[in-house]
Amino acid sequence: METYRLSHRARIEACIQGDPVDRPPVALWRHFPVDDQNPESLAGATVAFQQAYDFDLVKVTPASSFCLRDWGVEDEWRGATEGTREYTRRRIHEPDDWLFLDSLDPYWGHLSGQLACLELVCKAVGADTPVLQTIFSPLAQAKNLAGGQGLLAHIRQFPDAVSAGLQIIAESTRSFIDAALKTGIAGIFYAVQHANYHLLSEAEYQRFGAPFDRAVLESVRHCPLNMLHLHGDNIMFNAFVDYPLQVVNWHDQDTPPSLGEASQKTAMTLCGGLQREKTMVLGTPEQVLAEAHDSILAMKGKKFMLGTGCVLPITAPRGNILAARQSVELSAGE
Repeated sequence: METYRLSHRARIEACIQGDPVDRPPVALWRHFPVDDQNPESLAGATVAFQQAYDFDLVKVTPASSFCLRDWGVEDEWRGATEGTREYTRRRIHEPDDWLFLDSLDPYWGHLSGQLACLELVCKAVGADTPVLQTIFSPLAQAKNLAGGQGLLAHIRQFPDAVSAGLQIIAESTRSFIDAALKTGIAGIFYAVQHANYHLLSEAEYQRFGAPFDRAVLESVRHCPLNMLHLHGDNIMFNAFVDYPLQVVNWHDQDTPPSLGEASQKTAMTLCGGLQREKTMVLGTPEQVLAEAHDSILAMKGKKFMLGTGCVLPITAPRGNILAARQSVELSAGE
């Protein structure tokens, strides 16, 4: 008897709709330090990773500075295991600096390079594999423009100036997304970094985060696949349950809500189930298989995509990544 198999795109679409699937979708993604400094090399590294593991979607992960360099920031690679870079030059120093940010042209400078990267990735992986471009929320971009402590101080001392800057950032982000959608991507991976109680109160997020999130997300309402990422612990999960996105990803193995709790809060498909350090880096393939099995079983195969709570560390062993990929195939026979 012929085995029932869906394409990557069809599998994810069915999963989002809550329809039966041949197996749970799975997707892992990572940074590519050094390679991420050139559009062609980032595209090549991204495509090679996909060719090695055949995930159900490709999440393109440039350095977080990709959307800020045309404003004058600088950063460098110093060996972080997540593959992230450290900022060496900020754009915002004084409160008035927020008022003088220019709207960026997506077809110029570093942003145009990222568009070229997306075109290469989409062409290489083909129409049956959805591609997502990472988009940092305006507030996350503001943090990298000013520095984490600088942003929080300005929010509380000069809120109107920060709001004016966030408006420009949101407009530039929307312009980039509109251009990126023309390259063939399925949607965006929308990274939110300040929706946790260590940094802001709910009232502060509703003023400096949510309005600009919603302005940006208007650009992707028609897209078939958009993923929300809520970064960090003690997150404000309940504030995002009605965001107009199809999938939500957070550090579910490290911070509430659990997968089961989250499934009662939102209609979005949940992406998670694997602990990225303890299991994916320091564990064994057998432990990866066991954790994946438990997560898939807990979700009963409904509206669930196997993944980690954030980027896969660049130190994750190949055998553990292969085990994560194999786990969904094994679950198909259960």
